[in-house]
Amino acid sequence: MISIKDNLDAVELQINNACQLANRERTSVKLLAVSKTKPIELIEQAYQCGQRAFGENYVQEVSDKAQQLEHLQDIVWHFIGPIQSNKTRQIAQHCHWVHSVDRAKIITRLNDHRYSHDTPLNVCLQVNISEEASKSGATVEEVYELAKLVDQSNSLVLRGLMAIPEKDNANDSFAKMNALYNSLKDQYNSVDTLSMGMSGDLTSAIRHGSTMVRIGTAIFGRRD
Repeated sequence: MISIKDNLDAVELQINNACQLANRERTSVKLLAVSKTKPIELIEQAYQCGQRAFGENYVQEVSDKAQQLEHLQDIVWHFIGPIQSNKTRQIAQHCHWVHSVDRAKIITRLNDHRYSHDTPLNVCLQVNISEEASKSGATVEEVYELAKLVDQSNSLVLRGLMAIPEKDNANDSFAKMNALYNSLKDQYNSVDTLSMGMSGDLTSAIRHGSTMVRIGTAIFGRRD
């Protein structure tokens, strides 16, 4: 039987070791537990172990889970999957963060649908840093204009960048993302998040400045 506590402890050790190697404070890196396709029982177990931030890829799934677990008042939902324009209302209503914003239309729609909330929606811009045709994400050149649009929105706050680098050239991509992140951070006081790194490349991502790693399988087991 899967032990969420043991898995979280193992991931914590891995993050801690990576931070030590990078000469960084452990508190400088947040763990996002990727719970897509996993039952709410496992999410509740992780929550009881102290985990609060959970990442989901599918709009209907995160909507359902947010409603079923609304009694966990300090749980934080991050949407990390591709965004269809007709799904922005649900994301804006049920999520606290969205990592996968990559075009102006999505920014406008998220802002419009978030207006009734007391708190703004935290936004990371997804960058296709390795320029792969099969991946979503804005180009480096597009990031600055999108960042400006988010910053000017009433119901959104620009928090940073997200990327899924190509496996064979991750270090180079991580370095480019770190440079882009620092450039954006110099322009906007709200920018504090560089979302990159998963189970297989966590150490390298942290060495290159990641402030949030997205871990799924190592916590919840393989997806069915």
